Amino acid sequence: MPKTLYIETVGCQMNMLDSELVVASLRRQGYELVDSPKQAGTILFNTCSVREHAEEKIYSALGRLKHAKRYNPDKVIGVLGCMAQNHQKTVFERAPYVDLVVGPGQLHQVPQLIEEVRAGSGRQLEVSLERQGGSRDKVADSFESFDPLRSPEMRPSPYQAFVRIQIGCDKFCTYCIVPKVRGPEQGRSPREIIAEAEQLANEGCREITLLGQTVNSYSYTDGGKTTRLSDLLYQLSDIDGLDRLKFVTSYPRDMTDDLLEAVRTLPKASHYLHVPAQSGSDEILTRMKRGYTVGEYREMMARIRQTIPDAAVTSDFIVGFCGETDEDFQKTVDLVREGRFKNSFIFKYSERPGTKGAERMADDVPEAVKKQRNNELLAIQNAICEEDNETRIGCQFEVLVEGLSKSATKQGQDDAPQVQLTGRDNWDRIVVFQGNRRLIGRLVQVTIYDANAHTLFGEVVTDHVGPELYSLSS
Repeated sequence: MPKTLYIETVGCQMNMLDSELVVASLRRQGYELVDSPKQAGTILFNTCSVREHAEEKIYSALGRLKHAKRYNPDKVIGVLGCMAQNHQKTVFERAPYVDLVVGPGQLHQVPQLIEEVRAGSGRQLEVSLERQGGSRDKVADSFESFDPLRSPEMRPSPYQAFVRIQIGCDKFCTYCIVPKVRGPEQGRSPREIIAEAEQLANEGCREITLLGQTVNSYSYTDGGKTTRLSDLLYQLSDIDGLDRLKFVTSYPRDMTDDLLEAVRTLPKASHYLHVPAQSGSDEILTRMKRGYTVGEYREMMARIRQTIPDAAVTSDFIVGFCGETDEDFQKTVDLVREGRFKNSFIFKYSERPGTKGAERMADDVPEAVKKQRNNELLAIQNAICEEDNETRIGCQFEVLVEGLSKSATKQGQDDAPQVQLTGRDNWDRIVVFQGNRRLIGRLVQVTIYDANAHTLFGEVVTDHVGPELYSLSS
């Protein structure tokens, strides 16, 4: 009987990469990936703890498996990732039929832990040390990371991949659980990163996105030589077959001039930067312990615009943080209008147990006010997105074709000679257009004829006559 695996992933790009690596290691043990929990002998949930909603979503999914486990006790059910590290034994208490709870630092143990469950060894709990559970080095060592195994089937597109260059975080923002569940900040060896990128390029991957909790804080010292993110970009640019390099998520204070110069200079570096601001109020930033002022964020934005005039900058904002007044919120609105971000990810504050915000500050902004501010800021950002996207109508861009669009997939156009395809340009904007499926995985020129807040609509350029390539003067 074949070993069958179903895995569901919630959360950030780091979780998506973790799931890819878990699947790759299980495939080596003979597992086959299936599309439904009903078909699977092993069911895994790779989880997120950044917001309460993400955790409750997993507990609800586990609840739906209670009867399946009762009727088929041989099914193995596992909770992996950040929620596992955060809740630990609480997962077993809320869902007694769960067999294994594995933190992000122990994911390389998943195949062996499943075998131990099947051998009758009972529940398996493997998590890292708490941040106060020992010396920094000892705690860091408990957050092991494994990266060499890859599984292209787990990626949305075989032509794009995430590469982890850093794990953990030492910023300790008062709202954020990540330092607790991902451990101390650690940079990976450049040698390992380059080898992994070369492997991906040899497999046909054309774009890689470098991942880190604060990716532009990346630093690795060996033999007296320190490698920064800018140095890493130069090294990765020399890899044949790779056409684009991206990196997320950046920290404002570490957006250094050498990094901006590398992005400007290297043809393969995407002119896309994700730099969360979180608030436009100095008072709120202080309570969040973000480590910079709004003036410093504006100064960073000015350096970005000066060095890379066409850069597409995206941001994150939290509304309704502890003590946020109408005046504080208005300052955030002002920053969004001024920044004209390509996009902003806007969230209502969600108190996370175990953070300094939960321990020391009252979650005193009413839910209705949070919702109203969230909707208002989102509407302002969407209007900016649509206005800026409309300026690209008539321009021509190089697009990496990722695959069929969501619309084409839903409509079952798999056998049609011409399908609606989707891809992204050098600024990470989504572009959809009609084309032959043979274009998937290629870089093509697309002329834009329409746009909305989140998507550019275009047609493939089939000759050399047409609009000029997008430039700073267009």
